[in-house]
Amino acid sequence: MRLNELAPAPGSTRERKRLGRGKGTGQGKTAGRGHKGAGARSGSSAYAAYEGGQMPLQRRLPRLKGMARGPHTPARPTVYAPINLSELAELEGDTFGVEELKAAGLLRKKVGLVKILGDGEIGRAITVRAHAFSGTAQEKIEAAGGSVEILER
Repeated sequence: MRLNELAPAPGSTRERKRLGRGKGTGQGKTAGRGHKGAGARSGSSAYAAYEGGQMPLQRRLPRLKGMARGPHTPARPTVYAPINLSELAELEGDTFGVEELKAAGLLRKKVGLVKILGDGEIGRAITVRAHAFSGTAQEKIEAAGGSVEILER
């Protein structure tokens, strides 16, 4: 096989339409552009949202105000990185803060607030420093003889 023998698969390509080359082609005279108007002129194309003079969709719909901060916008919810007691029970040591949890690989590097959740059991006394605790997590830690320290946000 040589470069001059390469060809597309049969039936995969069509010949281009030759516009404006006489009546016999079916695309003579106006070349498929109709009579007069912007569509018949060269260089003319409507913008993507144009609907022929009808009120465009982006103007018919009300403005979305969900992400803007204003008087009618609800406050954004506080997002916590959750850590369960079962995950703390697997770690060695008796004091856990945000830095220790990052070092253990339970938190990503760019984590904001940490919340300790009560799924699992803790069998020893530990001290946990986090931004928030669920009620069951706090009860279980204190029942095991540990203590809870709530960090400032």
